[in-house]
Amino acid sequence: MDRNTWIAVGLSIVGLIVWQQTFVKQANERRLAVQQAAAQAAITAPTPASTPIATATPSPGTSSNETVTPLVERKTETLTTADSEYVFQSDTGGINSVRLFQHVGEVEGNVILNADKDLPIGAFGTTAGQIIGGFEMSVDKAANAVIFQKTDSDGLVIEKRFVVATSEANVQKYSLKLEVRFRNTAAMELSRSGYFLSTGGAAPIHVADLPTYTRFDWFSEGKMHGIDVNWFPAGSVPLVGIQTRAERSVYTESNDKIAWAAVTSQYFCTILTAENPLGNSVWAKRFDTHRAGRAGEIFGIQGGLGLPGFSLIPGQERVETFQIYAGPKEYAILTKLNPGQKAVMNFGFFGVVSEVLLWAMHLLHNLLLDNYGIAIIALTIIIKSLLWPMQNMATNSMRRMAALAPKMTEIREKYKDDPQKLNQETMKLYREYGVNPFAGCLPMLIQIPIFFGFYTMLGGSVELRDSSFLWIHDLSQPDTVARVLGFPINLLPIIMAGTMIWQMIITPKTGDAVQQRIFYFMPIIFLIFCYNYASGLALYWTTQNIFSIVQLYITRNKPLPTLEKKSVIAKREAALTKKKKKKP
Repeated sequence: MDRNTWIAVGLSIVGLIVWQQTFVKQANERRLAVQQAAAQAAITAPTPASTPIATATPSPGTSSNETVTPLVERKTETLTTADSEYVFQSDTGGINSVRLFQHVGEVEGNVILNADKDLPIGAFGTTAGQIIGGFEMSVDKAANAVIFQKTDSDGLVIEKRFVVATSEANVQKYSLKLEVRFRNTAAMELSRSGYFLSTGGAAPIHVADLPTYTRFDWFSEGKMHGIDVNWFPAGSVPLVGIQTRAERSVYTESNDKIAWAAVTSQYFCTILTAENPLGNSVWAKRFDTHRAGRAGEIFGIQGGLGLPGFSLIPGQERVETFQIYAGPKEYAILTKLNPGQKAVMNFGFFGVVSEVLLWAMHLLHNLLLDNYGIAIIALTIIIKSLLWPMQNMATNSMRRMAALAPKMTEIREKYKDDPQKLNQETMKLYREYGVNPFAGCLPMLIQIPIFFGFYTMLGGSVELRDSSFLWIHDLSQPDTVARVLGFPINLLPIIMAGTMIWQMIITPKTGDAVQQRIFYFMPIIFLIFCYNYASGLALYWTTQNIFSIVQLYITRNKPLPTLEKKSVIAKREAALTKKKKKKP
């Protein structure tokens, strides 16, 4: 490498160290925050005892001076299934929290959705972030349902009925049905201008969750839209500090055909689906989960789905139905929900590749000892085996380039003071001998979509959480084996980078300076990508590196090919053809 290349490599390494130190500091702050939050929750956990509260919030569509809600006792009620525990609360008339029995949180205990809540799931409201209280609560144990009811001063009766699945044969896991009933008991027509239903909130569960995973998404006419928590703070030019936009407090969008809205973290989500009618607007706000004694800022996101207004004549009733999904982002479950809830996986540009890889990984997991580490290795071997012929072609092309190296050296010496002529003669040499200087890059280019497909798939695949393999305790997290001065030593990415350097050393040198520089940078680039990411990704790339190394050793001991100009080859082929024609 030349001097400039070494400088670039050195700066890249320094950048990696600085970035990692920043990440480690943030992760430590989050870890402390989660531990203190757990301790705080144990102290301040709600008890079944009721507490009288007063609310004075108007009902949907009324002005602030029309209705004053009387004192309502705040009580909680719990319904459970084999997978979830739902805590309902009177007054606000929604789901306070959802405990997932099959998933372990960052500290001891189960994952709890909407734990850092600002809004109950399914609560009413007319203004973003403000909910309407005054709902009395009753329980129908036989139907496994919780009913909330209130009557406005003008005679409108509002009833909300949450039904928890009693049989997984009839309803998908982690799902509830919500039925909202409006009934006019007055002697005159009543109108409401619209309201929203809360999706609840989502916040990072794991200390290593990146802010980009905490999102608010909504779906309309076959397309998902959304933001993450980084949408709200003021924007500025890095290092310079010039502000590009002001801080934004609320996100709002309008559309007459909104099918669902959702809040999501890296591995879990709450989806509110409008079955009848469709929604016509959405809103979202960021909230700080900071409490006394917690270190650092950990932001969550909350939102609501807006519903259209209506009018009821005396005695008329209006029923609106919704589905609530509060659980893990399991692709197999989400694909069975309608419409399009699987989009919350947020696989991005390489979504099709991610879906195929996820399907294949699940299949291999079921076939191979129920171990995702073995499944990833097996999937990698299958992919590399399918690419074996193409890799052989690339290797042969690089060997042809290596055989051409002496002639390339002569040209460089001859035209070292004339770059334009050097380039012309180089391309002419390639044409004469039928050599493609970029053929060696083809397998790498094909594997880029696969790599990023793995990258997005493993980043949101809840199945890898708490899945162990060898020394790796959790394939969805970095495989930290020790810490030196607070810096994590993640062994697998280091092994991965080492195998990339090994592969680079034994790969035939093509003599093309640009291609060689790319190879020099690849270990550093992939180390940065994988160092603090899911160790399953580093496992995939390490396995494919080892496979490629074996393949290179099989072919590298063959003698270099004898190069002939295309014109000579053409003459020989023409002579052979002529000879065949003369034979009787």
